[in-house]
Amino acid sequence: MVRLITHNLLACHAKGCTTNNFPLQFQDVSVELREAEFNADFLRGFLPRLEWAALVGAARQLGDTSLPAEQPEMVDDEFLQKLHHVLLEIHVEEGAMVCPNCKHVYPISNGIPNMLLAEHEIG
Repeated sequence: MVRLITHNLLACHAKGCTTNNFPLQFQDVSVELREAEFNADFLRGFLPRLEWAALVGAARQLGDTSLPAEQPEMVDDEFLQKLHHVLLEIHVEEGAMVCPNCKHVYPISNGIPNMLLAEHEIG
């Protein structure tokens, strides 16, 4: 399933696509919200690994504006609840992710992204 926690780690690896290949842009997506168990310690530990601007941009592409544009220095429970929702409860079920550089399309079907490249696209 494509959740924003996963999306924040994905970049295009098509042949010759080495710059401006992150973050992948969502296109024609359908989204489902699914509750997930809240774990504040996990979120605090994962927070330093996030590309914040990419996360906020992806969330906004999917219609969620709950995260601030700048990563806050002070992390309280209200912020962690919003982060939890964005990272773990928003599921992209159908659509595509598109590389901002080479425009390669990675389809999403039944919540599963197809990140495989054809032989001629492997660098």
